[in-house]
Amino acid sequence: MRTADLYIRVSTDEQAEKGYSLRSQQDVLQKYCELNLIKIREVFIEDYSAKTFKRPVWQKYLVFIKRNRGKANLLLFTKWDRFSRNTSDAYQMISSLNKQGIEPQAIEQPLDLTVPENKMMLAVYLTTPEIENDRRGLNTKAGIRQAKKEGRYTGPAPLGYINRSYEDGKKYITYKQPEANAIKWVFEEYLKGIYSGEYLLNQINRQGIKCSKNNFYNLLKNPTYMGKILVPSYRDEPERIVDGQHQGIITEDQFYQIQKILAIRKKEQPRMPVSSSEDLPLRGLIKCPKCTRSLTGSASKGKTRYSIYYHCRSSCGVRYRAEDVNNSFRDYLTCFIPRNPDQLIKEIVEDYKGNSKSLKNDRNLVLNKIRDCNQKLERARELLLENDLEPSEYRDIKEDTLQKITALERELVPIEPRNRRISDISPILIKAMATLGKIDNLYDENSAESKKLIVTTLFPQKLTYNLGIGRTQKSNSFAEYIFLKNSELRAKKKGQNHSKMSLSHTGWLMGLEPTTLGTTNQYSNQLSYNHRVF
Repeated sequence: MRTADLYIRVSTDEQAEKGYSLRSQQDVLQKYCELNLIKIREVFIEDYSAKTFKRPVWQKYLVFIKRNRGKANLLLFTKWDRFSRNTSDAYQMISSLNKQGIEPQAIEQPLDLTVPENKMMLAVYLTTPEIENDRRGLNTKAGIRQAKKEGRYTGPAPLGYINRSYEDGKKYITYKQPEANAIKWVFEEYLKGIYSGEYLLNQINRQGIKCSKNNFYNLLKNPTYMGKILVPSYRDEPERIVDGQHQGIITEDQFYQIQKILAIRKKEQPRMPVSSSEDLPLRGLIKCPKCTRSLTGSASKGKTRYSIYYHCRSSCGVRYRAEDVNNSFRDYLTCFIPRNPDQLIKEIVEDYKGNSKSLKNDRNLVLNKIRDCNQKLERARELLLENDLEPSEYRDIKEDTLQKITALERELVPIEPRNRRISDISPILIKAMATLGKIDNLYDENSAESKKLIVTTLFPQKLTYNLGIGRTQKSNSFAEYIFLKNSELRAKKKGQNHSKMSLSHTGWLMGLEPTTLGTTNQYSNQLSYNHRVF
């Protein structure tokens, strides 16, 4: 008497759409075994797709037959699509089972695989369900893509929205409170540039809104929140953004301004370490001069006391006493205290007025480019009507021109409002000068987190600390301006020629290496310290 294992499989979709039943398959297989005097050893029941053989129950079956080799010689199932819906994988699995002494067989589509011609019928039985799966997948993808083109959001609603259905069954997304208000607050606060993303994430988490760090930054890049739908590229169709049928939480201008902030912070802003210590305010903000990793900090136990150091995690051996580094940096902050604030305010106001004219010229330049693009599109339309241009060529010209117009219109967002925002910046400058006038005291009196904020505001990129040299790749333009003006004042008091002065003296310096402050718009944003270590 032959011995067989029974394999019964159904997917959830098949059971719902076609009425497949696990019990009916089992009943048919058991009756077949009774009529053909086949002994049943084990029954394996699975609710999983047959696109691959990486199915939980099937993997258990493979382990089972290896441990019980030679005790059964048949594997029975109702049809070949219960066995697999992938032709290439099915042939490999049949070969593997044969090596184990197991013959797979579909009782409703029996085939003697020792006859070569029957392999052609096997290919038909296996290929038909695979084609059916592929066609269903293509239709599903096409339907989802068409829905996105029409502005419908597909899939689970993002944070701040909830899935709903109309009476006719069509689905849509709408606001979900209080998440929607929290998301709007996050965008508005992030746009101000005051708080980091991690701080804003912690704030909404405290309100009971669950969101991971990775999802939070994906949220800031999601056009769904400005009422748009992203249609990804497919074959010859490029990626594009279309108007959504749902209502946005923020405006389009806010969204694109935040994308610029994210791009700038990705390049310039050092990551704020989560851990903080009053003894190590610069931890994570200093870059190793040898391997460019961020320096961490820790305490080292000596014979009588602990000593605190900034050090690198790698084997390069870089280590500096935290007290020397902190004192050196604190002394350097005094270089940004305005020496003649009234004169600085007057010069900055004059520069601002000149910059306003420049912004107006920039806006006119962008508008002229948009006008040229519209004229180009109009000429192409005329050539199409006169049959001097192929429709496919016109579509390419139209698509390229509209993309350029969209990009140019985005440039108008930061230009136009900035030109109208402030008529008199003197009160802001007076407040800023007052703050910078006590920057060293503010740095001393604040917590470690506030000190990090001061450092990252003045120096958007990480500091580099080396024996005899300390530098930053870029510093805040306003602080940089004050540093240069203070240097000019010191040079004038010493009677130096402004065009040839080289303020190389003990302490922190800014400029080229060697420092040159007489050049205009050619200095690099670097700091150097030539006495002690920083």
